[in-house]
Amino acid sequence: MKSDQADKSELPKAIWAKVDGRTELALSGEWMRGSVPEIRGEELCAWPDEIRTESLGRFDSILPAYLLRKLRESEKLDPCLSGLPDNLRGLMELALKVPERSDAKFDAREPHGLLRMGIVSESAWKATVSMLAFIGDTVVASLRFFTGRAHFRGKDFWLIVQDCGVGALPIVSLISFLIGMILAFVGNVQLASFGASLYVADLVGIAMVREMGVMMTAIIMSGRTGASFAAHIGSMKANQEIDALKTFGFNPFDYLVLPRIFALVLMMPILTIYSNIIGILGGMLVAAGVGIPPQLFWIEMLTIVDLTQASLGVFKSVFFGAAIAISGCLQGMNSGASSSAVGQATTRAVVASITSVIILDSAFAVIFTILDI
Repeated sequence: MKSDQADKSELPKAIWAKVDGRTELALSGEWMRGSVPEIRGEELCAWPDEIRTESLGRFDSILPAYLLRKLRESEKLDPCLSGLPDNLRGLMELALKVPERSDAKFDAREPHGLLRMGIVSESAWKATVSMLAFIGDTVVASLRFFTGRAHFRGKDFWLIVQDCGVGALPIVSLISFLIGMILAFVGNVQLASFGASLYVADLVGIAMVREMGVMMTAIIMSGRTGASFAAHIGSMKANQEIDALKTFGFNPFDYLVLPRIFALVLMMPILTIYSNIIGILGGMLVAAGVGIPPQLFWIEMLTIVDLTQASLGVFKSVFFGAAIAISGCLQGMNSGASSSAVGQATTRAVVASITSVIILDSAFAVIFTILDI
């Protein structure tokens, strides 16, 4: 019986009571992890004027977390902490010196209806303004560079060129070759029923040089290079390296953003031309398998793919490269100062890059249709 009473006395308790118009809080027992405290009178909801801890035993983080929660709810500016043990009082005073973050509380209420629409619209508007401001900074920085007032390390530029160009050749080769084969397979299935298998050459040539070559290259570079830009710059921001650049008098935009934009804009047309060639070779291989000689395939393709057609995809690639680089660098510069924020910035960079590429391609399709190209 005595052991049961002893065990019961060690249970954590928080007794709130009103005594002569004053609120008292009596803490007792051992507040250790795994124990369920007994709380009475908590509905008084005011921070106590007196705290009694004569019967308080051992405690861990459970007790300060409970007291801090009650103190935040009471919103009392000058709380009484005199009755607490010295170590607990020091911990509470330290916690109170750090202001509570506005987004730290969990709100179970989900926005709905017009409120959700307003939140989404506001986020979209802020993202658009941020993108336009970044594009404006890019134009200004480019003008500074061409007038000789912006500088960055040439060695860094060529390293980025190597990563964007030579480093991307294997994946671009694989995807482009497979895309060319798929176009030839699908085209031959349909055209063979009309006895027009030879026109597979026209289909593969036009599709690759106008759309598929530049689009697949842009999507590959969005997931590969755009994400790399965001992760690299975001990691530098999390490690306060960008602040160090500012301290030493370097312009982070000129030093980090400009070389990446120039490198990708330079390499995207080259990769697009390479992708077109590899895709056509893939289609030529499939055509050879269905009885169309490579020489005949090439001659037929040249009857429909002239210099104007071949240059459309290359022309678009310049804008796609700029969009991918700007999206990646923008998300990296706007990244938070934590590892999770860098991952989120990388994800946003890929989504923003692919979305920008598709929007630009749609706009070019409308323009080329109006111009009858």
